Amino acid sequence: MSFRTKLDLIRPSPKWMRYLSGFLGLFIGALLAKITVKGRQHIPKKGPFIIASNHFNLIDAFFIVYALRRPIVFLAGSDQIIDWFNIWAVWLYGFIPTNRTRLAPSTIKMASKSLKEGEILGIFPEGTIEGKGLRKPKPGVVYFSTMDKVPILPVSIYGLHESFWRYLIRGVRPKVIAQIGKPFGPYFLPKSREKKEEILKVIGDKVMCRIAALLPSETHGIYTDDPSIEKYKQKNNPFSH
Repeated sequence: MSFRTKLDLIRPSPKWMRYLSGFLGLFIGALLAKITVKGRQHIPKKGPFIIASNHFNLIDAFFIVYALRRPIVFLAGSDQIIDWFNIWAVWLYGFIPTNRTRLAPSTIKMASKSLKEGEILGIFPEGTIEGKGLRKPKPGVVYFSTMDKVPILPVSIYGLHESFWRYLIRGVRPKVIAQIGKPFGPYFLPKSREKKEEILKVIGDKVMCRIAALLPSETHGIYTDDPSIEKYKQKNNPFSH
């Protein structure tokens, strides 16, 4: 069943509803998965800030809410197909519908408004779920960080190697690790359009390497062997070695 057209009508639920449904998520999450959260000390005391996370599974957002225990405004593709058994959570929590090939003016307006109101904006830089390795990011995370002058908080979700429902059918509670790194940015972009596009790509790669620093090496994808990953690991936990 396709909900492509309906997803364009979704908006983030009121903050109080996201707050309450987050508590519901904590309860359900504790029942259905063995969740370990690391690095919670890195979470800023208050917003606005942007969460940048890997995207290996459809329900990654659920575990980000679990890890932060704060209401989040997510950006999500409005062109995707969401199964009927997951759509209830989408309508309950809501999100900012996003064209994953090009940021629409309405998306920019809603996201910027949320940040100006002190909200936490959740973005999956890669935009889509494809394989189990990191890929090149789309410019949304860096764009909003530089435009609204807010920091970025890297988060990783790891442990769901297949559909969550397959675990439930087998009666298995998957071991999920949510790890939070140190916030960084905001960055500043040059006025030149040509240089701006180049810098967006450079900073985008830095964002992905900071996420990679929170994940096992086999998931680093195209960033495998990037020397900056080890440097970011040290920044997250300088006493780890």
